[in-house]
Amino acid sequence: MTWHKGQTRPMPWKGVKDPYLIWLSEIILQQTRVEQGMPYFMAFSKKYPKVEDLAHAPEDDVMKLWQGLGYYSRARNLHFTAKYITNELNGVFPDNFEKLLNLKGVGEYTAAAIASFAYEEPVAVVDGNVYRVLSRYFGIKTPIDSLKGKKEFKSLANQLIDRKQPDKYNQAIMDFGATWCTPKLPRCENCIMQDTCYAYKKEALDTLPVKEKKLKKRKRYFNFLVIQNEEKTYLEKRTNKDIWQNLYQFPLIETKTEVEYENLKSEEDWTDIFNKFNPKLLSKSKVYKQVLTHQNIDAVFWTIELKQTKLSGRKFLSTNAKDINSYAFPKIIDCFIKDNPIYLSHEQN
Repeated sequence: MTWHKGQTRPMPWKGVKDPYLIWLSEIILQQTRVEQGMPYFMAFSKKYPKVEDLAHAPEDDVMKLWQGLGYYSRARNLHFTAKYITNELNGVFPDNFEKLLNLKGVGEYTAAAIASFAYEEPVAVVDGNVYRVLSRYFGIKTPIDSLKGKKEFKSLANQLIDRKQPDKYNQAIMDFGATWCTPKLPRCENCIMQDTCYAYKKEALDTLPVKEKKLKKRKRYFNFLVIQNEEKTYLEKRTNKDIWQNLYQFPLIETKTEVEYENLKSEEDWTDIFNKFNPKLLSKSKVYKQVLTHQNIDAVFWTIELKQTKLSGRKFLSTNAKDINSYAFPKIIDCFIKDNPIYLSHEQN
């Protein structure tokens, strides 16, 4: 906390006591760099300044504003919880850690942040920055992604917290990890705690903190059909329990490997379209790639001409191509659209 007095890392949510804005910032910043999340916080807090405003917003509007931030379940939970607080709790946030944990999408870290920053409850926040600082300083080799490790670090963090100023302490240790005790190239030479830091004395900076799990990533191949029907195209909403739920996409054919156009024609769900209407292939895009936590996506966009005005029996949304930017898309589709100006609306031309 002494170190923190001389530091400046201004953020629009720092020092705020409104639990709604603290909650909003924490949900946005989960698994997101501050630099990336800042514009989203500003946009959400401006458009939805109160929890009731967010609760009454159409889901598509919320998803569109979230577009590009990733981890879209956060946006769905954000909207659900805003409606719950507005409708079931009369717009009043729970005022302590335990009650906050009952909110959908709010885990121990987010609950601790709201409780300490809004209500000054002495409960420690334990994010990646805190794990790193504590692991290095105390020389803790218990994996931070293990159940034992989570309990150990949580217990230690709560022992260390300043019970009279938990908000200032939590902010200080997070900022210290974010700006000083960084994952790479930590500023040890000028650190006020180098004389008592285990990792510095033992030259263990590169090995702490410890993680035990290595993610195995699944490779997926997406083939999007960009259907041109005069000035219209077709979209569908992803409603299954999968990535990008409730976002829009072009009609999708997922294959086990990278394929050519002739292979798409034989896909079971699409043989009727290809055989009955014989669409004309206009172009094949480059491969667009997106890296997710557990998956790597390779996507190809096949632009085809289809003169049939209605795809019967399929839940496709027909829309004017120029209006396509009013829909919320996954990042990989948004990149394709930006590369192809035909889909830009008049306002963006």
